[in-house]
This record gives sequence, structure tokens and C-alpha cells, in this order.
Amino acid sequence: MNPREDGAKRAVHATVVKVLIHRREDRGMRLEEFTSRCVRAGEVHELVTTDQAGSPPGARVDRVGFLGFAEIQGAGVLDRGDEVWVDGRLAGTVLGFDACHFPNHYNVLIAVDALVTGSDLDLRPETPVSFRQVTAGAREQRPVGTRS
Repeated sequence: MNPREDGAKRAVHATVVKVLIHRREDRGMRLEEFTSRCVRAGEVHELVTTDQAGSPPGARVDRVGFLGFAEIQGAGVLDRGDEVWVDGRLAGTVLGFDACHFPNHYNVLIAVDALVTGSDLDLRPETPVSFRQVTAGAREQRPVGTRS
């Protein structure tokens, strides 16, 4: 989010449709240069965690944990820095997007301190997911994938 340009937006809600439970150390995703992506109701996108949070646009992202696929419930905008909430728990923040499977789906890369998968978060089909804009002082708890 760029506070000099971006105003308020609504949360984007999604529902897990398929759980993934694996990790990779050599995935080779590429962090797109775009800081936001529009999503439409009914689209399905892949949720992927990474501990490579400092990666600049264009960087190769190898260390990933796969959460699963989620169906978008209503149109909206996902921005780098949005909080990702899974079943009411903060899971991480949107790092960016990998478009290697586009137009089928985006990989939404989620920055975490320690890689987590769908099984680590006990995801199930129909688990709710939301993407929320961060506002100053809004962080209430540490993401579930962080070290204390």
C-alpha cells in the first residue's frame, strides 16, 4: 500500500477449496513487479507462504510452503502488505504475486517468518480467508507463522 496514493478499500474474502501440504526449497517463482492485483468473484487463486520477505520485484522465490487454493467471494483488490487472515488468525502479509500459471490463477505469495503449509494451519475445505488493508496501529497479534 502506498499511503500517498491509496485510500480505504474493502476486505477481500475467500474460501479454501483445496488444501496443499507440501514445501519446496527450489520452486523458482518470480515476484511480479506489480504491487496490486484485481480479483473477481469466483476466481480461484493459490496461496503460498515464503520466508523470503525482503525479495525485490523480479526476484526468484524458492523457499515456499503451499497453503492451498481459495475461491474469491467478491471482487476487490489485493495489495502488497495486506494482512492475510485464515480462520480468524493472522497468517502473514501479501508479499506479491507470481503469474507462472496465469491466466488460470495467480500464486499469491504471503510473507511469513517460518514457512507453513495447509496442514500446519489445519486448513480444511471451506476454511475462510480474508485479505485486509493494514492501517496504522491495526496489528493486534503476530502472524501464526512467526517466531516469538
